[in-house]
Amino acid sequence: MLLCVIFFAGTANTLFAQTASIAGKIVSEGKPVALASVVLAETNQGTVTDSYGYFLISNVIPGTYRIHISYIGYDNIERQLTLKNNESVTLTITLVNNRSMLDEVVVTGVSKATHVRENPVAVVSVSSKAITQTTAGNIIDVLVKNAPGVNAVKTGPNISKPFIRGLGYNRVLTLYDGIRQEGQQWGDEHGIEVDAYNIHRAEIIKGPASLMYGSDAVAGVVSLFPFIPNESDGKWHGNVTSEYQTNNNMAGNGFRLYYNKTHFLFALRGAYRLAKNYRNAVDGTVYNTNFNEKNLSALLGYKTSKGYTHVNASLYDNLQGIPDGSRDSLTRMFTKQINEGINDDIKHRPIVSPDELNTYQLSPLHQRIQHYRAYIKSAYETGKGNIDFLFALQQNIRREYNHPTKPQQAGMYVRLNTLNYDLHYNTPKIINIETTVGVNGMLQHNKSKDATDFPIPNYNLLDAGIFVYAKWKQKNVTISGGVRYDIRQVRWNDFYVKTDPLTGFNQQVNEQDTTGATLQFPAYTKSFTGVSASVGFAWHLTNNVSIKANVGRGYRAPNITEIASNGLDPGAHIFYIGNRNFDPEFSLQEDVGVSATFKAVSAEVSLFNNNIQHYIYLTMLADANGNPLTDAQGNKTYQYQQAAAQLYGMEAWLAVHPQKMEGFSFNNSLAIVYGFNKKQDYKKQDINGEYLPLIPPLKLVSNIAQKVKLRSKIITMLTPKVEVEFNAAQDRFLGLNSTETGTPGYHLINIGWIAEIQYLPAKTMQLLFEVNNITNKVYQSHLNRLKYFEYYSQSPSGHTGIYNMGRNICMKVILPF
Repeated sequence: MLLCVIFFAGTANTLFAQTASIAGKIVSEGKPVALASVVLAETNQGTVTDSYGYFLISNVIPGTYRIHISYIGYDNIERQLTLKNNESVTLTITLVNNRSMLDEVVVTGVSKATHVRENPVAVVSVSSKAITQTTAGNIIDVLVKNAPGVNAVKTGPNISKPFIRGLGYNRVLTLYDGIRQEGQQWGDEHGIEVDAYNIHRAEIIKGPASLMYGSDAVAGVVSLFPFIPNESDGKWHGNVTSEYQTNNNMAGNGFRLYYNKTHFLFALRGAYRLAKNYRNAVDGTVYNTNFNEKNLSALLGYKTSKGYTHVNASLYDNLQGIPDGSRDSLTRMFTKQINEGINDDIKHRPIVSPDELNTYQLSPLHQRIQHYRAYIKSAYETGKGNIDFLFALQQNIRREYNHPTKPQQAGMYVRLNTLNYDLHYNTPKIINIETTVGVNGMLQHNKSKDATDFPIPNYNLLDAGIFVYAKWKQKNVTISGGVRYDIRQVRWNDFYVKTDPLTGFNQQVNEQDTTGATLQFPAYTKSFTGVSASVGFAWHLTNNVSIKANVGRGYRAPNITEIASNGLDPGAHIFYIGNRNFDPEFSLQEDVGVSATFKAVSAEVSLFNNNIQHYIYLTMLADANGNPLTDAQGNKTYQYQQAAAQLYGMEAWLAVHPQKMEGFSFNNSLAIVYGFNKKQDYKKQDINGEYLPLIPPLKLVSNIAQKVKLRSKIITMLTPKVEVEFNAAQDRFLGLNSTETGTPGYHLINIGWIAEIQYLPAKTMQLLFEVNNITNKVYQSHLNRLKYFEYYSQSPSGHTGIYNMGRNICMKVILPF
């Protein structure tokens, strides 16, 4: 009701208001700057300069604004303007060349938009340009390529789960337009349910320093921002993205159609991607790694000089293969399951035919993941402060079909409904202190539908938190921090399972008819509480050098699978066993960083140390002979454990961009993390328990590019580039009960170019061509789950498990209109 009052009051006050306009030209060293961004801060109005450096923002509501001008390679400029009725303001703005940009504006985890150098938190911003010009299988892989310290646990090309500094799953909180992305994120075998073509930019917080979003951000936050129209000329605009990748014949197409005028904006966005099975030089074509993904979303917005209201809806629908890695023991050709239970002999499964390998058609054994989202988001000035409001409804449906004799019967079928709420108030600035207070949380209900496997019970979850965050700035010093209190209640009733005499499959039964049934999940009710806090400072020693430091305490309640699981997850091929007596995790992380910005070189170094109480991790269970406990289909059994842990490491970044070599860049990044189990029993036990699982090895990435301006009126710019990625051997792994194995080091070489083609005045098409893994290197990433999909102790080829993708030629076109 309060939101409606704000909305309609704003409508009444501005419906007949007169408007103003801002025009101007952006130059540098006397030359026009094309495609520079010109935005009215804290509004959705803005534009980009044309090929002559000119811009126009019309239909602006009279008022006082901050106009923000930015372009990659130049210092940002911000000015304050006061516009009167029917006034037209003309500006000429000169940008200063500075290709060392380390001062982007970020909003994740802070009260208001803040420059990176003024933010003590370790945060990385990934720009729209970087996302557009990166070719990868999914949006998480795009971020991995652009943010040191970020990795992904992968189950094929389209399934990547983000890991930050060695921590992942529910320890990484993923946001979509500020909303907690809530699916079955505890599972290994599905990724983030978003449209990659609709992600405009991203921000990544490393560590437990964010207080805005609640429990689960012990490792950090991945914040994804969808595209929002910023032109305000009252014309229809749009673009089309089309790409093709040769390795798995992935074809993707996306579109945007949008409109923005004085008060109203609209956007319609969609995408369709499909792929065959991927290939490499060892495995050939990897069976059941194909996918078919559809996305559709819409935005309707209303804005005034005081704020905005956005109403959004989206749907995601993904059909995804479920690889299991079964093979013929001699030929190493992939085989397929056609029988079940004791009738299924892994060693005598039929070989998959070439036609079944080379197809977009998914096999009967696959998963379907649907995610629906509807939300309203508002931000309005209230006096000298402002208030932000968010209300969202999400539904995540996950079906895994693992019965070859009855392919229409889902093995796992769960439906998760989530209601998210968030209310922030940014108080007026008092003695240079900006303060934000807020409350947010969620309500959840998860239910198994017509299924035969039940790894988790039906449960209800109530989550609520309150926080206060403040920032003080004086000259070259910024100090910020805050505190947060969270409470989470999880409960479920007795959950009984028995065998259906007609099908032979398990089925859930109600509590009134438990004859012959097994109590798989006894009733449970428990509340978890935790206090999070963060404090840090950023200090500009000079105009070129800054240092920052932060201490953050994070809190995470155990997720549902860690406390409740007692069954097979058919997509992961794992039987999970949880522990209902687990305590919450608490982490204490110290961060310190130094950044330097000069005309010819830029650099940044970040160090961190993270101590975690009650760290939860998985280990494989083995029999008395040390062999993994498996069922007839080879599904292994993993049990959750809890112990103290420590992780520490660093990220470094170096960019060389000599002024005398215009358009040249040489960028380098380094990331390393060590993880140790502090349980006394594992002290000095090396791989037999001392090391944490899923710790990425040292990674070094170097890329070199040269922009070449062409005299052609059609192809205006050509940028060739070369990238080398080196991953060191990982010999610090959790080898206890063969949970993990070591991974040899490897390097990959990628080459490509980007062409900018002007096909209409002020309309530039981008054409990208890239060859990833040009040498067709045979390798296994340490965070590749398919590495462990192996049923034999020996292999005639000397290779076990499934390897990563081989050479892949990628082509992408982005066509605005």
